[in-house]
Amino acid sequence: MSSFAPEPIIHLGGITLTNSLLATVLVDFIIIVGVIILAKNIKAIPNLFQNMVESIIETFYNLTETIASKRTPKIFPYFMSFFLFILVANWSSLIPGFGSIGFFEEEKHFVPILRGATSDLNTTLALALISAFATHALAIKTTGIKEYVSRYLSFNPINLFIGVLEIISEITKIISLSFRLFGNIFAGEVLLLTTAGIFAFLLPIPFLLLEIIVGFVQALVFGMLTMAFMAILTTSHHEVEAAREIEGR
Repeated sequence: MSSFAPEPIIHLGGITLTNSLLATVLVDFIIIVGVIILAKNIKAIPNLFQNMVESIIETFYNLTETIASKRTPKIFPYFMSFFLFILVANWSSLIPGFGSIGFFEEEKHFVPILRGATSDLNTTLALALISAFATHALAIKTTGIKEYVSRYLSFNPINLFIGVLEIISEITKIISLSFRLFGNIFAGEVLLLTTAGIFAFLLPIPFLLLEIIVGFVQALVFGMLTMAFMAILTTSHHEVEAAREIEGR
């Protein structure tokens, strides 16, 4: 991988398709086809594969329930959507050919046809922005616009200062989510390409196994952080006060 920025592959009029965008389309295709196949093969008496899928979903649902409580039905779809997309994006970039099959531009610069979607900062930043937008939209829908605004604006100087800190915190969340995912995946792909260039047969295997674990962990971290942010912002002041009263007893 030669640059941080994605390289253009196809120009369609005023639209430029980059190698990371093509990888994103591939990830979408894999997920959509997988969902269609699963939906058509759901049975009343599940087979081994269906049992495995249901067990995984139940595990993640229970995990969400421990954090989001009664808001789990609203938050769980977002959690699983982010987790599945990022997981498939991370693991698909480990397929042989990603980052190594391409063409030379001006006989010097190598341009891979496919580049891992999450190794592009544009993709991870877009995911972080979608996460933030969905979190705040869900907060407004759940707690109401009046209580949502009161988190950030107040006539009380102390509460107003806290609200400003909250706004800064929301911005840092976007930066943190995007750069954490991008940095880990981009560094992993550079490491794999470097080791493959030194010795292509045995040396990359331990690093490849490590990147499989890293890809899973990063997808889980992104999804769980989104879930936690949603659980926090959708909790009303009345629920917090009621919980404190119960704890006080």
